[in-house]
Amino acid sequence: MHTALSPEFANSARGRRAGEILRKCVHCGFCNAACPTYQLLGDELDGPRGRIYQMKQFFEGAAAGDAMRLHLDRCLLCRSCETACPSGVQYGELLEIGRAELEEKFPRRAPARAWRVLLGRVFSSRKFFAALMRVARACKWALPKKTARMIPAAQSPTSPAPARAPHERKMLALAGCVQPALSAGANPAAARVLDQLGITLFEEPAAGCCGAVQLHTSDLARGKAAARALMDRWLPHLEHIEAVVMTASGCGLTIKEYPLLFADEPEYAEKARRIADKTLDLCEVVARELPRDWTPRAAPKRVAFHAPCTLQHGQRISGVIEELLRRAGHEVCEVRGAHLCCGSAGTYSLLQPEIAARLRRDKLAALGAGRPQVICTANVGCQNHLAAGADIPVVHWIELL
Repeated sequence: MHTALSPEFANSARGRRAGEILRKCVHCGFCNAACPTYQLLGDELDGPRGRIYQMKQFFEGAAAGDAMRLHLDRCLLCRSCETACPSGVQYGELLEIGRAELEEKFPRRAPARAWRVLLGRVFSSRKFFAALMRVARACKWALPKKTARMIPAAQSPTSPAPARAPHERKMLALAGCVQPALSAGANPAAARVLDQLGITLFEEPAAGCCGAVQLHTSDLARGKAAARALMDRWLPHLEHIEAVVMTASGCGLTIKEYPLLFADEPEYAEKARRIADKTLDLCEVVARELPRDWTPRAAPKRVAFHAPCTLQHGQRISGVIEELLRRAGHEVCEVRGAHLCCGSAGTYSLLQPEIAARLRRDKLAALGAGRPQVICTANVGCQNHLAAGADIPVVHWIELL
C-alpha cells in the first residue's frame, strides 16, 4: 500500500515504523474473514482492513476524531487477522502505535480518560484488587444479576505438594496481579505438576504487574514503568533459573514482546531480550518435560478447550494443550470457530461490554456444542469472562492434569 507519511510522522521512529507496516498491506481483505468484530458488526471500518486505512489517513496527516477512535477502540487486538494475513502485516504493532499516537494528538475526554486510568491502576495492583474482590463477594447478593455473575466465587487453592527431594532445576513464575484473586488454583497446580517432573516453580511476589493492563488501556507510560519494575525484580534470578513460566497467556505474550516495547531504550533493551528469551508458556514446558510413559492421575472428563487469542495468534502456539489433555485421558471436544475471540481481551469486556457479551454468547455456544463437563482455557481473563456466562465450570487447563 502506497503511504506518504506527514512530516511529523516521517521524522519520528514510531511514525516510520507505522509506515513500514502499512506498506506491507495489499488490502486483500483476507483479514476481515478472520475478524470477530467485522463478523459481528459487518462494518468495513470495524475490520482490520478498514482500521488500517483509517490509520493510514491519520499518519498521512488527516484529522483524527471520535469516529476513528470508536473503530480503533472496538478492536479486540486478538491478532486473528495476523494469522490469516498472507503479507505478514504486523497489525497488532500498528494498532498499538496508532492508539498511542491518537491518545497524544487527540486526548480523550476527562471521564473516559479517568475510567481507563482507574482500570489500569485497580487491575495492576495485586493487593488492592484482592481487597476489592473480597468486598465484591461480600456484597454480591445486593448487586444486579449481570454484575454478580462477573464476580467468581473465592477459591481455596491447595498449597503446592512438598518436593520429594530438593530440585536443582528451578523455574520462575509471574505472581500476577488479578490471577491470584480470579484463578487462584493455576499457579499452585502448575507448581505441583512441575514438582512431579523434578522442577521447582517459585514466584517473586514483589515483582508486580507485567504492564499488560496499562497497555490494554493505551497508557504506554505506566505500562512501560510496570514492565521496567518487573524486569528489575526478575533479573537477579535469571542466572539461576531455566525459564520464566507463564500460566497466563496474555501476560506471556506481553513479556515475550518486551524487546519490541523497549527497542528504543538502550538501558532496558538488553534486559528485555534476556527475559523474553527465557519466557515460555506453561504448556511449552509441560509438553517438553512430560515423560512418554507418564501415567495420568486425573479422572477423565469430556473437556472443551478455549484457545486464548494471545496463545494461538499472539504466541502462535496451537494444539499443544489439546494434546496434553488427551494424554491425561480427557476427551477433548471439537470447537467450531476456535480461532475467534471470546470477547475478554484484557479490559475490553469492561470497556466494550455489549460487543464482549455477544462474542461470549457465541463462543459459549460453540464450546457447549459437544456437551462438555468442563471448559478450560489458558488465560485468566478468558476464564473469568467465560465463567460469567457459563452453566458449567470453567478452569485453567493445568488444573485438569
